[in-house]
Amino acid sequence: MSKTIFITGGAGFIGSHVVRLFVTKYPHYRIVNIDALTYAGNLENLKDIQAAPNYVFEKVNIVNPEEVTAAFNKYQPDGIIHLAAESHVDRSITSPLDFVYTNVIGTVNLLNAAKELWKDQYPGKRFHHVSTDEVYGALGTTGFFTEETKYDPHSPYSASKASSDHFIHAYADTYELPVIITNCSNNYGPNHFPEKLIPLMIHNIIHNKPLPVYGDGKYTRDWLYVVDHARAIDCVFHEGKTGEKYNVGGLNEWQNIDLVKLLCKQMDEKLGHPAGTSDKLITFVKDRPGHDLRYAIDASKIKNELGWTPSVTFEQGLSLTIDWYLANKEWLDHVTTGDYQQYYNNQYNSSI
Repeated sequence: MSKTIFITGGAGFIGSHVVRLFVTKYPHYRIVNIDALTYAGNLENLKDIQAAPNYVFEKVNIVNPEEVTAAFNKYQPDGIIHLAAESHVDRSITSPLDFVYTNVIGTVNLLNAAKELWKDQYPGKRFHHVSTDEVYGALGTTGFFTEETKYDPHSPYSASKASSDHFIHAYADTYELPVIITNCSNNYGPNHFPEKLIPLMIHNIIHNKPLPVYGDGKYTRDWLYVVDHARAIDCVFHEGKTGEKYNVGGLNEWQNIDLVKLLCKQMDEKLGHPAGTSDKLITFVKDRPGHDLRYAIDASKIKNELGWTPSVTFEQGLSLTIDWYLANKEWLDHVTTGDYQQYYNNQYNSSI
């Protein structure tokens, strides 16, 4: 193998797509999937590549520095793509410390391990930190986040990610660690844990349950198909300039209520329901604290410098996403019942 690449959080939603892309596209790389297998980490996401000769899974909690150091010493990675994170805003409001431990302390543990392993021998090394557009705060009805937008996080989740971004910059400045950051908009697509908006709505429509929409539903987000995000990470990891950051967006701004109505329309068509059937399930619920009105990404830098653009429109990506969930109801059932957590035990003859 020419290189060893750590992908942290590789059993999660975005991470599994990045792992799959790298394992299949770069057979000469050894891809080590580092994941603690918390509630959103699911090795069933990677059943199709688990036997690949260049793929390895290691159950590691990045909050534990001893586990991180042991993994670095064992595999001697040349690169890190850091995706492991607590990412659900609602959970961060009720359990902020979980986000501090994983997103801040976990990131620093990885930085320390990389710094110690590489010992200033940086040619051919790279630490790619994957972050969020939420670190920038909120926009009004106009404007876009650029790479120069000042940080203004409003939730415990975004504050923890902003802190991790600052540590990445600090290690670059202090130790000259070869880092790169991407800040991405909302992702959607296959294998998404159903606490998130789109898979939650799909699941609830299938089971004829209410579709909860916060406030008046006019909160606006930019949506990116997860496969396109994996492509962007691949592009930046290999072609991006060390020390730079790149915003990654889908060029797909949607108000939540309009998104849910489009999803209802596509679900009714695919399920053979009369038009408007799923709309009747929409239920407006009490808004969450500190809810940012709008996020929107200016992705011109990654387009102009690296040539990356999204490959699908939101309508196309949403249709592909719905098709995947309808074709993988067993996966969805396993996730919603918790049965997926037995996969690791069954596969590796150990307990979580």
